[in-house]
Amino acid sequence: MGDKNFWNAAFFDKETSYLHFPTFHGELSADISFLFKTTASSGVFLENLGIKDFIRIELSSSTRVVFSFDVGNGPLEVHVESMVPLNDNRWHRVRAERNVKEASLRLDGLPVATQEAPADGHLHLQLNSQLFIGGTASRQKGFRGCIRSLQLNGVPLDLEERAEITPGVQPGCPGHCSSYGSLCQNQGRCVERASGFHCDCDLSAHTGAFCRTELSASFQSGTSLRYTFKEPYELSRNSSALPSSIYSELTLRGENVSLTFRTNQSPALLLYVSSYYTQYLALLINKHDTLEVRYKLDSSRDAEVLKSKVKSLADGELHTVTLRRLTDSVSLQIDQNPREDFNLTSDGEFNGIKSLVLGRVHDSEDLDPDLSRLASLGFSGCLSVVRFNSISPLKAALLHPDSSPVTISGPLLQSSCGSSAAANPYAAENTHHLSDHSGVVASGQPLVNAIRTDSALIGGVIAVVIFVIVTVLAITARFLYRRKETYRNQEVKGVKQEDSQDFHFNNQTDPQNVSSENPKEYFI
Repeated sequence: MGDKNFWNAAFFDKETSYLHFPTFHGELSADISFLFKTTASSGVFLENLGIKDFIRIELSSSTRVVFSFDVGNGPLEVHVESMVPLNDNRWHRVRAERNVKEASLRLDGLPVATQEAPADGHLHLQLNSQLFIGGTASRQKGFRGCIRSLQLNGVPLDLEERAEITPGVQPGCPGHCSSYGSLCQNQGRCVERASGFHCDCDLSAHTGAFCRTELSASFQSGTSLRYTFKEPYELSRNSSALPSSIYSELTLRGENVSLTFRTNQSPALLLYVSSYYTQYLALLINKHDTLEVRYKLDSSRDAEVLKSKVKSLADGELHTVTLRRLTDSVSLQIDQNPREDFNLTSDGEFNGIKSLVLGRVHDSEDLDPDLSRLASLGFSGCLSVVRFNSISPLKAALLHPDSSPVTISGPLLQSSCGSSAAANPYAAENTHHLSDHSGVVASGQPLVNAIRTDSALIGGVIAVVIFVIVTVLAITARFLYRRKETYRNQEVKGVKQEDSQDFHFNNQTDPQNVSSENPKEYFI
C-alpha cells in the first residue's frame, strides 16, 4: 500500500484542469507534502478557501515556491527560492507546515524557511469550500504537470481515482523514465508505467529491480554450460532457401563480449563459441597467466592469436574482460587497464555460429590439439555476468534452465563469487594452478578454508605457549610466597620465646608503640 501511495499521481495537462476533494480540516495545524514535476514556470498546486481565511501552495516563478494562508490576522507568506529552475521536468519535493506558533516550508534539500505567527490574534483556520488540487477557485493560474504522493496531515489523497472521473486530468504520470531512467543500469531498459516505472533486464546480464544484481556461478572442472543458437532446421523450415544460405542468419560481422571471472587455474578456457563451419572464437588464460583471444574465421588457415599485455590474471582476484570486434578490428579491455587494439587478417565474417560453451567443451574434435586439450580440462573458478551480443547464457542457465536453449552437465551452483566483496569465492570447488601442482589443495577443501585452518593452528599454538608461561609463573610465585611465609613464622616464634615475660605487658601498651618496637609482630 505504501508503494501505491508513493506513486499515486495525476497529470494536469491544462492550466484550467483541477481535481477537487472535501474541505481540508486543519484548524490548528496543517501538514501538507507532495512531489511535483513540470515544465511550466508557475501555477497553483493546492488551494482551499473560507469566507475570509484561505490556504494555498503555489509555484510563483520557475525558482520559487510559496506557502500562504490567512487565519484572520491578514495574509502570511513563507517562500523558498531555488538556485536552479524547478520547471526542469524532474521531481521536486514540497512540505508545508503550519501551527499556532509558526509556519514552515521545505523544498527538496534546501534550508527550511519559517515565519512566526502573530503573538496575539486568531488561531483557527476556518475553511468551507472544496479543496482544489492543481487549480484554484480564485481564478489564478492553475498548475500544469504532475503531482504525486500528496498527503494532508498524514493522510494520502487518491489522486488517480479522482483523475479517472475528471475531464482534463489523467491518472498516473508520464515521463518517469526521464527522471529515473538512469537507475536502470547495466543495459537495463526503463519502461513507463502509470504508477512509476519498471526496469526491463531482459537485455542485461544482470537482474534485480534496477538490473544491478550480478548473476554468478561457481564452476568445477566437470561443469559444462552450453547455449545453442538456432538449429539449422529452424531456419530452413517453411523456407525454400538453398542449403548454402541456411546459416546466413547466423553470420556475424562483429561481437560484443563481456564477462567477469576469478580463478587460480592456468591455462584455462573462459569462453568458446563454435560454428557449423570450422570457425571459432576462444577466450582463454594461457600458461603465462595472460589473456588470449583466438579467432579462426578462415577454415583454411590457422587461428589468429591476440595476446593481452596484462599479466597475473590467474591470481584468484576478480577481473572483468570486454571484447569488441567489428569486421577485422578488435579491441580488448581488462579491468581498468588501457584498451588494447588489434587487427585481424581474415575477412571478418563469423559464419553459422552454432553454440557458446562455458566450462568444459565436450565436442572439441574440430579444434587444434593445443586448444582441444585446454577445452577438455574444464574451468575451476567463478564466472559472472557473461554476455555475448544480446545473449546472457549464464543468466539463462541460472534463472530459466528449463525454458532456455541451455544444456548443463556437471555441478553449476549460483553464488555471490562475482562480487568484489565475496567472502568465499571458492566455497565449492577444488581450485588449483594446472601448471604448478605444488600448491594443490586437497579435493573438497576450499583454498580460503585452508588459509583459515593454518591461521587457527598458529593461533592455537600461541595460546598454548602463553598458557604454559602464565602457569609456570603462577607456580613459582606461590612457591616463593610460601617459603617467605615459613621464614616469617619461624622468626616470630623465636621472638615469642625470647620475650615471653613481656608479652602481656606489650599487649596492654599503646599499639603505636608496639608497632615501632616490634613491626614484625604487629604485621603478623
